[in-house]
Amino acid sequence: MPVETWLTFTLGFMILGSIVALELKDILSSIIAIGIVGLGVSMSFLFLQAPDLAIVQFLFEIFALIILVRAFIGKENHQLESSSTNKVMTGVGIVAAAAIFFLSIPVFRLLPPFGEPLMQVSQHYLDAGAAETGAANLVASVILDYRAYDTLGEVTVLFTAILGAFAILRSTATHKTAGGDHE
Repeated sequence: MPVETWLTFTLGFMILGSIVALELKDILSSIIAIGIVGLGVSMSFLFLQAPDLAIVQFLFEIFALIILVRAFIGKENHQLESSSTNKVMTGVGIVAAAAIFFLSIPVFRLLPPFGEPLMQVSQHYLDAGAAETGAANLVASVILDYRAYDTLGEVTVLFTAILGAFAILRSTATHKTAGGDHE
């Protein structure tokens, strides 16, 4: 099966997960549905042969789910109440998403066929990357030689996000322990 077919299936899966997340009344269930959408993004990166991005996306989704579930699990009232405003906003959102999709079809037709480089720089990486860097793995040579500062920035952002998640989870656990002693 071609990669495009799998990507189309994954995109449909992600759209369905987004719609389910919007329509669910329970916030915790909506958080899980959004996590499924993030898993679809990670699978898309795997289909596009970008395992490094797939791992980062997967880890980000896991941390985001942990933080969101921890934030809402202690709440007694996590049921959304249906209102006419929610229905109007859902309708406006669906119409806006459909309009953006249909208006972007001409842009999709201008893209080159799948697998062809979009820019001359990427062709240079393919042609001269192994010779210039001496690396056996072209992906590693691009990440560590050509884009080392960018990779350092990404690692710093990921590390900061992990520290933030631990700080939130620790403060929540400390707060619950301190609150439990007074009762």
